[in-house]
Amino acid sequence: MSMARNKISQFFVWIIMALVLVGLVGFGSFNFGGGVSAIGKVGDTDISADRYFREVNAQLNAVQAQTGQHLPFAQAQAFGLDRAALETVIDQVALENETARLGVSVGDEELAARIRDISAFTGVNGSFDRQTYQFVLEQSGMTPGDFEESLRSEVARMILQTAVTNGIAMPAAYTDTLYAWVREERDFTWARLDASTLDEPVGLPDEAELTAWYEAHPDDFTLPQTRKLTYVWLKPEDVLDRIEVTDEELRKLYDDRIDEFQSPERRLVERLVFGTADEAAAAAQRLADGSASFEDLVAERGLNLTDIDLGDMTRADLGAAGDAVFALDAPGVAGPVDTELGPALFRMNAILNAHEVSFDEAVAGLKADYAADAARRYLSDMVTDLDDALAGGATLEDLAADHGMTLATLDWTGAQNDGIAAYDAFREAATLVEDGDYPQIEDLSDGGLFALRLDEVIAPRLQTLDEVREAAVAGWQAQETVARVMARADEMIGAFATGESPASLGLTEVAETDHSRDAYIEGTPPAMIERVFALDAPGDWAVVEDATGAVLLRLDAVHEADQTTPEALDLKTGFAQSTAQALALDVQSAFSAALEAQAGIVLDQAMINAVNASFQ
Repeated sequence: MSMARNKISQFFVWIIMALVLVGLVGFGSFNFGGGVSAIGKVGDTDISADRYFREVNAQLNAVQAQTGQHLPFAQAQAFGLDRAALETVIDQVALENETARLGVSVGDEELAARIRDISAFTGVNGSFDRQTYQFVLEQSGMTPGDFEESLRSEVARMILQTAVTNGIAMPAAYTDTLYAWVREERDFTWARLDASTLDEPVGLPDEAELTAWYEAHPDDFTLPQTRKLTYVWLKPEDVLDRIEVTDEELRKLYDDRIDEFQSPERRLVERLVFGTADEAAAAAQRLADGSASFEDLVAERGLNLTDIDLGDMTRADLGAAGDAVFALDAPGVAGPVDTELGPALFRMNAILNAHEVSFDEAVAGLKADYAADAARRYLSDMVTDLDDALAGGATLEDLAADHGMTLATLDWTGAQNDGIAAYDAFREAATLVEDGDYPQIEDLSDGGLFALRLDEVIAPRLQTLDEVREAAVAGWQAQETVARVMARADEMIGAFATGESPASLGLTEVAETDHSRDAYIEGTPPAMIERVFALDAPGDWAVVEDATGAVLLRLDAVHEADQTTPEALDLKTGFAQSTAQALALDVQSAFSAALEAQAGIVLDQAMINAVNASFQ
């Protein structure tokens, strides 16, 4: 019994430590104090403004820890972080209000013991230190009395929470049933049917059949809204002939990018360091006489090959080992060599030859790169002139004539993704532009420029049957083919009862074994696996519709999951624990909501706004 109490005590100590650390995040940065110190009440218990501030601050810090970036408070509010923090504090205060009503509390002796166990208050001697305790609380803007009262309330709250959620566990039947369902495997045979299995092609529909099919599929023949656009476009390559480049500029660019054109010989190297020279020499001897491999030596030192991999190294990179490693003319081991880390063996796995591209060899590519970059700068410099021209009354047609821009039109539906429509900036502008909008010069991701004008918006329109007759006939034929293939499949299932098989009826059978519910078989309809697991017993047949026909399938065997393997036991245990924890949180949330409804909540929005303003 004492052991059980000790475990419970340790559990609470860790929870209290976590609460203290969260509560003291950013300590010394905030304290309302003075006359108004609450943002509201749950029942008879105040919701401390400091408490709400600390919870918001803790959630902001948690987001920053996860993302590595500071989250502006305005953005945090947009995400609902402030509301989540307020709900958390209200839930806690509701529980504390209930503990006060029930008279649940802890004594001074128990409270003192818990404070002494909090590491934040530990001194240099490793035990509780009163000066440290007072200093930490002062920095957080709290007095010992305030903290001890808050801690007393929190301990009482957790006692109540534990009482509400204690004993929640998932029954074995629940986890066993789910595991059996998830890990069951099945064997089955399938065969595909398509138009070739029909006695004759479906032919052409009569006018009534075609009209009925056309009227049943209006979405297939409705043209989307079309925005008729006129645009001008100037690409960097359009102005390349306006760019001049000198040999001196190209030589400077070559020198600036010399690492791209010249690199020394390198070796792919692994380094295995030993504690002493004798150990390294003994290892080298074992390699030489064949009594151990390099991998054996690595494993004996408790390492993996990834731990000792240096990657590609130049002679200079290897320092004292450079000469020994580069003396090897084929993969092998060099050393022992004394290094800064100790005596080491070096295994060289490959030789990467020196790479050198002369200026004359690189000049064509350099000229193209320089010209492309200069063209983008040239276009950037043109923006002001083009904007001024538009502001002065110039049309897109004038820009094309006066500045060499390409003038074109486009019937924009949002489905295009080639040419200028491949650029996100153009797609956004084409979607948002309205009739009468003033054309503006905008940038493209490759440095190009464009401007556009909306000329007309054409509403969606259902095309007439005569306009789409060919497509409608093809659609009817496809649907009719699938329907007849499905009927033929049903006939075949009837024949199987008299001794026929897919093979005897001219189909190609494919046998599948040990497939689980998440299996994927290329070339089969997505619903096939689901249908396999819906069959009741081996020997049962089913038909699954496919895009061009159908698939016949037969269940051959059901392999039940083994519930007793170590993997199964571990998975079921972990699932049961996580599910119980989630259920406990739901119960706790429901209990808190009930307490809040019973006690009533009063909030001071002005005070909440004042706390939020401190984060701006």
